[in-house]
Amino acid sequence: MTDLFGDEHPIYIKKKTETPLMKQHAEIKLQHPGALILFRVGDFFETFGEDAVKASQILGITLTKRGNGSASETELAGFPHHSIDSYLPKLVKTGIRVAICEQLENPKFAKGLVKRGVTELVTPGVVMNDNVLSSKLNNYLASVFYAEMNVGIAFLDISTGDFLVTEGSQAYIDKLLQSFSPSEVILSKDHKNSFVAKYEEKYNYFAIDDWVYRFDYGYENLNKHFNTQNLKGYGIDDFQLGVVAAGAILYYLKLTEHHEISHISGVARIEEEKFVWLDKFTIRNLELINSPYEGGVPLVNVIDKTISPMAARLLRRWLLMPLKDMNLIHHRQKTVDFFFQQKELRATVRELMEEVGDLERLVSKVAAKRINPRELGQLRKSLEKVGKIIAILNEAKLPAEVKKLVSLLNTCEFLVNKIAKALKPEVGILANQGNLICDGVNEELDSLRKIAYSGKDYLLQITYQEIERTGISSLKIQFNKVFGYYLEVTNVHKNKVPNDWIRKQTTVNGERYITEELKIYEEKILGAEEKINGLEQVLFNELVAIAATYVPIIQQDARIIAELDCLISFAQVAEINNYTKPKITDSDILNIKAGRHPVIEKQLGVGENYVPNDIYLDNETQQIIIITGPNMAGKSAVLRQTALIVLMAQIGCYVPAESAQIGVIDKIFTRVGASDNLSKGESTFMVEMTETASILNNLSDKSLVLMDEIGRGTSTYDGISIAWSIVEFLHNHPKFKAKTLFATHYHELNEINNDLPRVKNFNVSVKEAGNKIIFMRKLKEGGAEHSFGIHVAQMAGIPINVVLRADEIMHKLEESKMKENTLDKMKSLPKPGLSKSLESEHSGYSRLKEVLDKIDVNTMSPIEALLKLNEVKNLLK
Repeated sequence: MTDLFGDEHPIYIKKKTETPLMKQHAEIKLQHPGALILFRVGDFFETFGEDAVKASQILGITLTKRGNGSASETELAGFPHHSIDSYLPKLVKTGIRVAICEQLENPKFAKGLVKRGVTELVTPGVVMNDNVLSSKLNNYLASVFYAEMNVGIAFLDISTGDFLVTEGSQAYIDKLLQSFSPSEVILSKDHKNSFVAKYEEKYNYFAIDDWVYRFDYGYENLNKHFNTQNLKGYGIDDFQLGVVAAGAILYYLKLTEHHEISHISGVARIEEEKFVWLDKFTIRNLELINSPYEGGVPLVNVIDKTISPMAARLLRRWLLMPLKDMNLIHHRQKTVDFFFQQKELRATVRELMEEVGDLERLVSKVAAKRINPRELGQLRKSLEKVGKIIAILNEAKLPAEVKKLVSLLNTCEFLVNKIAKALKPEVGILANQGNLICDGVNEELDSLRKIAYSGKDYLLQITYQEIERTGISSLKIQFNKVFGYYLEVTNVHKNKVPNDWIRKQTTVNGERYITEELKIYEEKILGAEEKINGLEQVLFNELVAIAATYVPIIQQDARIIAELDCLISFAQVAEINNYTKPKITDSDILNIKAGRHPVIEKQLGVGENYVPNDIYLDNETQQIIIITGPNMAGKSAVLRQTALIVLMAQIGCYVPAESAQIGVIDKIFTRVGASDNLSKGESTFMVEMTETASILNNLSDKSLVLMDEIGRGTSTYDGISIAWSIVEFLHNHPKFKAKTLFATHYHELNEINNDLPRVKNFNVSVKEAGNKIIFMRKLKEGGAEHSFGIHVAQMAGIPINVVLRADEIMHKLEESKMKENTLDKMKSLPKPGLSKSLESEHSGYSRLKEVLDKIDVNTMSPIEALLKLNEVKNLLK
């Protein structure tokens, strides 16, 4: 049998023809499989082979060949090393992992091949480059650890040091992944296939060795990083799965050559019980952060009036994690109320905040030793503005809530003064190019500058000194590359040359000499500029080291400024949009007067006013409102605005309403809109039923449920039956009375309130004018009698002959009383609960129960459901 890897195998042929440089590249490539290698060669970053092909396509750079025509020929593409900040973001944004391979020694002093090594592995989730990051968005790396029942998860934004841990059910983890939208997910190799099957191409992911995902390793890793003996101080001791996930993140940072991570100074737990439950469907349906529709406007675009980047990031997290704690909501409200009333103070603070840079990311760069001179100057200016904000607020009469926040701010006066004294006001971004440090900071630096920048004056001074000493009036100091600076004396004055001069060269017209003083000066002036740059870099690094001792303090400043900015933003948006302060209570009452949709009202044309509506829900008298009316009349808007008003109130924001009393909601569920998931073979109806199942299986007594057009994805009878049954389930639930808005075009459901006392009928009114309808968009008591579907079709531009034919068919159906028959059937439905007598009245009950227990309604198709229903029917004969 021939050896598969014999001498003639291509892998050995290649090795025989590899140059030392390409062999070095191959070894590094082997250490970082899957990463694109940016290989530093002189003043260029080069890519080879498949990397070159990929880089040339993404970056639009020329693809050439190295060793063209030779046995070692390979593709080549590169760019100047100083352009890396332009090219690197383009690679990372496509989801590519990039290994930056630098020269580890000066080529001038290298013996043989220059040593090279990977100094950083940049991945979508581990990046600190401003050109890759979005200032208003966190860039999270997520780590997930799957156990038998629950899942542990950790999130890290290395650019800010934000580190979070939790664990929970798969549904909870799905929701968190959607909320935090990580740029990259890491997981064990053992779970790679199941993760890919579940999420497909939604997330960039990287699988690491399974041994990393062990509790003892993760626990030790975290304690070692935080220099602690246990994790009780961070409140994550009981999150064993989360600890495993978090420990894997620290391992991954080492793997990607990120060793300076002191800015990751703590880890916080995400406490599910503290925040309103918003499942992934609700976050999507309410369009909180993103809109799935072209030209759609998410809520955050309307209420985000923040100034600082860290506040913009914080506001997004608040939106996705509304509070359940009434006291915490009131705390935010009091701060908003103060700044709402203090307009001048608010304007002054906002003006100062405009000059506060991204403190979170600046101080993270300090800790990681990646901050450049210009950014350090920005840090100083930002801290100066923080100091002014403190001073201005301390002059005002502050409520306790604001006073507490201000008391946590630190001026960092020593650091500000140190940087101001040492660093020039206007500096570049490169620390090794000089012109950074102020005069008077370092004596050696001042002396070198005097030599380098006052050279002519110094040479003149030596010239005059020697002329006076020797009497040689024609004496000149010259320079050449052979022996540097020299004194040139004509033959006429040779006899005046002093003994301490050293002759270097004889010419036709005279002789050339050097002196000890000139030689010393020459050594100084020739190396002065290089020494200046090196010394300035040392002094700059010393400044960064001093700033690094302030990292925890500046991180706290960043958090407080972000929180103040968010709350001031709420006051600003309340004034601009005429919002009111909601009353947050611990009751079960939701009472909104003249509520408006915060996004839709901002999209209306000039002179067009939003029609407000009242909503009242409680657990005793009006738990469920069924809203009927034609499509386009505004049913969905009423549902969404109710949820958005509740959500805005529970993040501490004022709301678009004349008044609002909101008993704290702990879960918001929405089932609105229709979207097929054809890639997974799921129909509109299947998606609708899956989302509905999620709602019905996760209810609580303080839930707010919004259901829009349930059952429209199947036949009319099926749809009405499902909708009717869902309303009954919500009303008759043995434990929970979830407040519900149920919008439907099945006006047959208006009959259900005859049997269910906490169900009330409302409709979105329309006005008929001849053969046309006018949408009034006003909610009024009572059910709608017609769906006006044909009118809506006409308004949508359906050809008139189609509309007329539909109208003709509808009248025929009405004449045959098919509609009345349907209604009669709904009226004569058996009341819920009668089936309890089956056990005693029918001998087939046990068999029936056995069949029903085995049914998984979430996975059945409509056809399968009908077949199973027929089987059940036969059991009862």
